[in-house]
Amino acid sequence: MSWIEALFIGFIQGISEFLPISSSAHLLIFEKLLKINMSDSPLTFEVFLHLASLLAVLLYFRKDVLKLLQGSYQYLFKKDPRSEGDFRFTTLMAASTLITMIVGKLMEGWFGDSITNTATIGAALIITGIFLILIEHGVNEGLRGPKEITWGHAVLIGLGQALAVIPGISRAGSTLVVALWCGLNKETALRYSFLLSIPIISGITLLKLPEIIGQFTDGVGLELWLAFISSFLFAIISIKWLIAMVQKAKLSYFAVYCISLGLITWIFLT
Repeated sequence: MSWIEALFIGFIQGISEFLPISSSAHLLIFEKLLKINMSDSPLTFEVFLHLASLLAVLLYFRKDVLKLLQGSYQYLFKKDPRSEGDFRFTTLMAASTLITMIVGKLMEGWFGDSITNTATIGAALIITGIFLILIEHGVNEGLRGPKEITWGHAVLIGLGQALAVIPGISRAGSTLVVALWCGLNKETALRYSFLLSIPIISGITLLKLPEIIGQFTDGVGLELWLAFISSFLFAIISIKWLIAMVQKAKLSYFAVYCISLGLITWIFLT
């Protein structure tokens, strides 16, 4: 892989990680279209790009993360009733994550190798486009804030996130549409969706940590670092972009894009 290809792959991963357009689908499509070879160290690239996305969301939501961690500690060990809300929000995210892990694993086994074929990706992108239309035009914004999120909502959002195991289904899109269906307001839905990405991406990274450490012992090439930096920078841009688009009700643009790309993938790449 050349350094230009590495920068491009980092850009695709970073910009699409938090936008509702499915990063996994874009990586698979562009690798196929441009014939980019990642076979020398696919695991290293995959983990590093996820780690870049994790660092981006941690940096952007650092105050929220620190508040939740401090609040959970105060409630658990200092019995501070003022911190109960932070502890409850954290446990709700843990419940959503657990549901995602279980259902996602079952879905991977059910789909098998067909989960990454172009027909599946194309159909999933079209479904993502429909999700985005529903967010903007079919689902009324609710009034529920963080304190009104129930365990049932956490389970449903976790199920929505599990759909993103299919390349083409946007994690951001699926979690947002379910959160809004549950009656959450846009600010709470966005915050829950973004923060929910942290345990999922962390889990992926931790599971593959032994392999990535093995790659480090052999030395990490310039291309990998370029992809990492590119992915990190564009992930931050995508976070800001999605927040602005949801607040301004401009997701129809992404919907048209996903449906168009899905049809192109289904017709010309299958």
